[in-house]
Amino acid sequence: MDAEVDTLGVGVFVKIKQGSLVVCLFLFLFVVIGGGLHLSPGGALLAASTGTPLLIHAFNRRLTGVEHDPPRSSRPAGQVRASAAPDSNETAEFETRTVVSR
Repeated sequence: MDAEVDTLGVGVFVKIKQGSLVVCLFLFLFVVIGGGLHLSPGGALLAASTGTPLLIHAFNRRLTGVEHDPPRSSRPAGQVRASAAPDSNETAEFETRTVVSR
């Protein structure tokens, strides 16, 4: 019974620690970005609230060793699928040519 309490206490401690680090990062970004760029309080709040998850994501990717996202599709860039049915085996003529949007 004591082992369960110890692991529960450690888990709660880790979550509190991570939450407090996120709050500290938010406040740091709020002060540094807001003061450094001479933003209004609303702009500083927006910058800090969007920058905090971005930095957490970037550091998590770096620490886990993820270098890049896997490709989402086997198609080259610029080619799109014309059919709305994702499980269709029919190949449309539009699928085989490159779409240039410029």
